[in-house]
Amino acid sequence: MISVIVPIYNVESYLPRALDSILSQTYKEWEAILVDDGSTDGSSRIADEYAARDHRFTVIHQPNGGLSDARNTGLEHISGEYLVFLDADDFLHPQLMELCLEASLRDKSDMVCFTYDRIYRTFGIIRHFLHLGDPTPHFKYYKQPPYLVTDNIYDYATEYSSPKDIDKRWAVKHCQVWRCMYKTYAIRGIKFIKGINYEDFPWWSEVLLHIHRCTILNLPLYFYYPNPLSYILSANQSHKIDSLRKGIEAAKQVYATAPEAKRNAWKRNFLFPFEQKLRKKESS
Repeated sequence: MISVIVPIYNVESYLPRALDSILSQTYKEWEAILVDDGSTDGSSRIADEYAARDHRFTVIHQPNGGLSDARNTGLEHISGEYLVFLDADDFLHPQLMELCLEASLRDKSDMVCFTYDRIYRTFGIIRHFLHLGDPTPHFKYYKQPPYLVTDNIYDYATEYSSPKDIDKRWAVKHCQVWRCMYKTYAIRGIKFIKGINYEDFPWWSEVLLHIHRCTILNLPLYFYYPNPLSYILSANQSHKIDSLRKGIEAAKQVYATAPEAKRNAWKRNFLFPFEQKLRKKESS
């Protein structure tokens, strides 16, 4: 029922935790596509070991092409009705698949959104700075979580950290692809732009055009780890600027023919904040 795409590049210290979080899911009908993007450390071996132990893991080894290329490879091999993204230095709440699938089936939603554990992220940054190692996650289990269902995701999705016109309890802030579970048919044929950072922005912008109904769970179901060697944190400023330009132009082309209401909402909530981000980086 559920496919998980895990792009992997030199993350041997974090990869077992990420893969164990898939194995620990309370929902068991999943497949995990592990895309080894030319790793030069022990990541390839770890991925192969998990695949040898559990047939639900599939490993694809390819030359290094970057995060977008790895995700695109994963998209070509998924067979599930639903899709979840997991970055290899992060991990999942044990109930993520169970709760998202339950919500999608109940509400007939194309996409189920959740948030990440901000307490873990904050402690992770502090402990990393102090060289104290990773914090221990504490999982809260949910029986009847609150939710909101909408037929217009544009009323709730935004790039602003503190949106003024959106109920903050249900705001789907930022466009990280890993903060949602998607119906596979809604994302078919949508590719990530290779070789850029902020690749989430143009991809997610296009996906929104195909979402007819969305369920929002105000739950921290994803655990984000601020790995300083990750694609985005290790990129230089000039590459970030070039990436923002390419992502903005690509998304503009997609929305040039979009319905006016969606185009205006996207411009207000996503395009303008990204253009502001680009101007700040160009002037710094």
